[in-house]
Amino acid sequence: MKKTCRILLLLILTLYFVLTPFTSTVNANAEISTYSPHVILIESSTGKTVYEKDADAVLPPASTTKIMTAILTLENCELTDVATVSHEAIYTVPIGYSHANLIEGEKLTIDQLLHVLLIPSANDAANVLAEHIAGSVDSFSTMMNTKAKELGCTNTNFVNPNGIEAENHYSTARDLAIIGRYAMQNETFRKIVSTKSYTLPATNKYAEANRFFTNTNQLILPDDRDSVDNYYYKYATGIKTGYTDAAGECIVASAMKDDKEYIAVILGGESTENGLSGRFIDCRKLFDYAFDNYKTYTINEKNAVLKEVKVSNTSLFNSHLDLIVEDEIKLLLKNTTSTSDITPVIEITSDLVAPITKNSVIGTITYTVDGNTYTSNLLAGKDISEYSFFNSVLSYGSMLLVLYCLYRLLTGKKKKTTKKKKKTTKKDNYMFW
Repeated sequence: MKKTCRILLLLILTLYFVLTPFTSTVNANAEISTYSPHVILIESSTGKTVYEKDADAVLPPASTTKIMTAILTLENCELTDVATVSHEAIYTVPIGYSHANLIEGEKLTIDQLLHVLLIPSANDAANVLAEHIAGSVDSFSTMMNTKAKELGCTNTNFVNPNGIEAENHYSTARDLAIIGRYAMQNETFRKIVSTKSYTLPATNKYAEANRFFTNTNQLILPDDRDSVDNYYYKYATGIKTGYTDAAGECIVASAMKDDKEYIAVILGGESTENGLSGRFIDCRKLFDYAFDNYKTYTINEKNAVLKEVKVSNTSLFNSHLDLIVEDEIKLLLKNTTSTSDITPVIEITSDLVAPITKNSVIGTITYTVDGNTYTSNLLAGKDISEYSFFNSVLSYGSMLLVLYCLYRLLTGKKKKTTKKKKKTTKKDNYMFW
């Protein structure tokens, strides 16, 4: 009986392992489940993807649009510049959309407008900034789209500076990650999006400093409540939320721990079955996963010498050239990944024939790890002149001259030493005699 049971158990286990698929690698998408349908998580220093789910779907971005508005403002204005609120800037904002209670004719600094743009997500402030910089919302939208293309966005088109629902106003989670990563390189932007609250001062049109605003990003708001709707995440550093009926819950969020920073983007989010915010829950889960499972590793320093190569059509004494890595290459790796198993692909894209100019691009170095590609140009480490008879004669002549000088120096010392010894011997004999 016992023998029969053992045989049956062995058969069951055999069938299980035969019929169950086996994979030797772990897919991050299989490790994480999110409420939100359109998600991407990237590491900030490399820009490489840790996790994604339908990240290229073209969708309305709602107020995450304001990140681009802030970028153009910071690149085209001084914080102390003053802008005047127009009639159109206020009254073109539909009822129900967030605003900062700005008044027609009110004068505010760019710094003040940026704070109410990014903290309470004021749509009137976005219009004021657009008009101040470009003269009109339409002209500013053109600037936004030009900048998006410059940054590498491929599926983004803006028609306003605030994200109010409009035809042909769209982006993707992937493109917004690119925009968010770029924005976070600006220290003023970083400081504002991590600010928890802000109060507009009294102005020429508003006598009191009572316009108080709280950041819409609940990830950065400290909360001591032991509650399921406490979304505070102690490592969160920004960035911007958004919501419209068409867009759903949106967010571009960032978090930093031990000098490692990640950016998560969620579009089209919804509340959970318990009425909780899916976007905030997903961000916390994504960040925890990244911090627990990934590391960055600098495999090539900027301007490091990779190897030495030989160049033809030049003199014998100038035919070796160092290949210089133009940019630092930092890899995003799972904690379990061994760097000793990572090898690059080196391609020489230029004929190694003189003349070659120092710092000219002569090849590339590329690493591919976990589906991410890392690459840098390889530069010439020095100038190498073309072969000529005169240069060759000059080189050989210089070498012979150096050898001759060394020969004279060595033989001269030897003769001098011999003469000295003979003289000493003569003197010694004389004294002895």
